[in-house]
Amino acid sequence: MTDRLSSGNENLDAILNGGLLRNAINLIVGVPGSGKTILSQQFAFHNATKERPALYLSTLSEPLDKIVRFAESLEFFDRGAVREGRIVYEDMGRVLGEHGLDDVMETIDRLLKEIKPGVVVIDSFRAFHALAPDISRFRQFLYGVTRLLTAAATTSLWNAPYSRAQAAEEAEFAVADGIIALDIKLIAEREVRVLQVMKLRGSGFQSGEHVYRISKSGLAVFPRLADIHDETRYELSTRRSESGIAALDQLLGGTGYWSGAATLIVGPSGIGKTLMGLHFLYRGAAMGEPGILATFQENTTQLSRIVESFGWSIENENVHVMSRGLVDLNIDEWVYELLGLIEATHAKRVVIDSLADLLNAAGDAVRFREWMFSLMQRCTRAGVSLMLTKEAADLFHLQRISDDAISHMADNVVLLQYAREGAELTRTLTVLKTRAMSHRPLVHRYEITNEGFVLGDVLTVTS
Repeated sequence: MTDRLSSGNENLDAILNGGLLRNAINLIVGVPGSGKTILSQQFAFHNATKERPALYLSTLSEPLDKIVRFAESLEFFDRGAVREGRIVYEDMGRVLGEHGLDDVMETIDRLLKEIKPGVVVIDSFRAFHALAPDISRFRQFLYGVTRLLTAAATTSLWNAPYSRAQAAEEAEFAVADGIIALDIKLIAEREVRVLQVMKLRGSGFQSGEHVYRISKSGLAVFPRLADIHDETRYELSTRRSESGIAALDQLLGGTGYWSGAATLIVGPSGIGKTLMGLHFLYRGAAMGEPGILATFQENTTQLSRIVESFGWSIENENVHVMSRGLVDLNIDEWVYELLGLIEATHAKRVVIDSLADLLNAAGDAVRFREWMFSLMQRCTRAGVSLMLTKEAADLFHLQRISDDAISHMADNVVLLQYAREGAELTRTLTVLKTRAMSHRPLVHRYEITNEGFVLGDVLTVTS
């Protein structure tokens, strides 16, 4: 495998199939404010050594003292590395004289020989365009710099404030071995930062747009959840996951859902979808199976009152609540937090309440279906039982389960609805689908009591 330059961020390295190409020219492009300088310094600090320092060259885009001052606020910034010469900052603006690009070339050549860097950052490379009298002279300079850096066996990162469309038209694009594009997109009313690998010569990488955030630790990247269909064999569990509602388990063949199955609970507001999820989680907790309630509907204080009203405790060590707000929610960032919590708690049951919130955060129906397929595939292979709630607009006569094909992917579909009986509304439950199990899709009455769901007799429904 080609030797790689790690970013220090596990997720970004995974997107890059191990990291940027070492001893190569790598271009980091993006609109102003997208994080090019932070990312390039992140690479530099992570890979600088005493034997092969990192050389950071500022040009005419931003004063060097300003670059360093902002870098000092980041967690990866190491003052000791600067003092010891593992990180060397140089201001190219000070050496530019009447000879322009020739001065640049001579200075880079001298620094490469003196410092013998393993990593060279040029921030920003686009500034050199202004010093060239014409495109022909710039291309000659570009060729010369590339030769110098290649001969020095150094890994180069060139920053340039291009959009993705602009980058493809510039001369640097053809020279670069690897290209990372950073962008800021407006989705509905939300600003979302996205990273895309546009080029990685002779290497595979994860395609598409990947969300990232800028924090004190640098760029935190969240690869888009779009797993390919995995045909490798794995062992299916023969165990069942009891629903926590004895009568419902009888409708599901006597002992509940298959362990590792995905179950979709559909129904209108107030019908009891969240309560069904709580039954599932607390039954698992009683059996020693840790579970997670991932909710956008209630905060922990509100949930505590709901849970306690049915005789459960929010402090149960086998039930973990992951409550998040909808403002600034991104599904890729959120799902990596969920997957991390599943691993940390060894969870075997997960309830997501609700899918509508995640669909809104995704902003794209096709993207959402890819995401759901990937999440279901990961949970199934890990033996994690997944329960998903989805609100239906129709109180009585539901015409379709979903417009996003989630019901097709789910192993089980349970429909909760209202029915009119005189002046009263009756709650009803129907098991519409169970994969690899027999069932009868009968409409059953149920009530919500202090003990939760209580399933009743079969209801004769008239149209």
